[in-house]
Amino acid sequence: MTPADTRPLVAVLFGGRTPEHSVSCVTAAGVLAAVDPQKYRVLPIGITRQGTWRLVEDWQDMRFDPDAMPEVVDDGTEILPPVAATGSPLLQRGADGAFTELGTVDVYFPMLHGPFGEDGTIQGFFEISDTPYVGSGVFASAASMDKHFMKIVLRAAGLPVCPWEKVTDREWREDAAVATERISALGYPVFVKPARAGSSVGVSKVADPAGLDAAFAEAFAHDHKVIVEPMVTGREIECGVLGSLHRDAPRASELGEITVVGDHEFYDFEAKYLDGDSVVLTCPAELDAAVGDRVREAAVRAFEAFDCTGLARVDTFVTPDGEVVINEINTLPGMTPSSMFPRMWRASGMEYPAVVDELIRTALEDVPAAPAG
Repeated sequence: MTPADTRPLVAVLFGGRTPEHSVSCVTAAGVLAAVDPQKYRVLPIGITRQGTWRLVEDWQDMRFDPDAMPEVVDDGTEILPPVAATGSPLLQRGADGAFTELGTVDVYFPMLHGPFGEDGTIQGFFEISDTPYVGSGVFASAASMDKHFMKIVLRAAGLPVCPWEKVTDREWREDAAVATERISALGYPVFVKPARAGSSVGVSKVADPAGLDAAFAEAFAHDHKVIVEPMVTGREIECGVLGSLHRDAPRASELGEITVVGDHEFYDFEAKYLDGDSVVLTCPAELDAAVGDRVREAAVRAFEAFDCTGLARVDTFVTPDGEVVINEINTLPGMTPSSMFPRMWRASGMEYPAVVDELIRTALEDVPAAPAG
């Protein structure tokens, strides 16, 4: 008789119903390659743009290609995850309609950027099915994904954030003049951003009031709520945080710096993923030691303010006088091997597979450590 395989089953989720679908695919490919097969069994589960779950066997081919970005497409099969907290196995419906059991998931590893993955929605499903998962919980995920509420939480925690104005599509439609007056008080240029999108999707830099109409049209294509911020003069410094809600105190990585050197006016989607020559990523960042300590302290405080667990990347601006302003906190940062988050931890002495291993371990340990609710 063949002995039972007792390795925990890790289901890596990627793709999804989001403009960041392709980014998620590439991120997941990095994670899947880094999971230790001696310790874990792995299921690569892609989610189509319509929300269908399916196994993706050719995940190794997923990479950034401006002419053919990776995508999870429907192949006629479907994975049906259990909702009840009974430890039931995943079921796969084949193209012929026959069902196969894929095993009971011990921990989900979501690499779903943006809506329906990073915003607390999929985390709520994991909670309902009582399955451990990598990353922060429902509230931390939802509040940090929404830039408006993210700033409210950070400010309540005593952390400096950039000033902002919130504008909904209804407010802009009913009285654009009043909204424009509020925005103009911030001082131009400003950045117009969908409140709940990532990877700089839908973001525009606006030099004067005449550019607001086009910028809002672009932003409202991704979200009905938009935030507007003035441009901050300063260096873009990022910090990675690893930690546990119930066990391991959060700790900060070495810092990384992003410098846009090409024709892009800011660190937009194309600069991030498609035009590598336009951006210089420096890690560790060359910063005054005292300023670097303030960035790391702010990153850990932000992580704790949201009750984060697992991982987060905290993005800051460091002004010429050394002030640290938090731009945002990202609870599911990009995890391709070349992304800033693993780079910062590599500079801190922790290689990519070790980061992935710690995240899985934290997820498996956090749930048993949590008090019964």
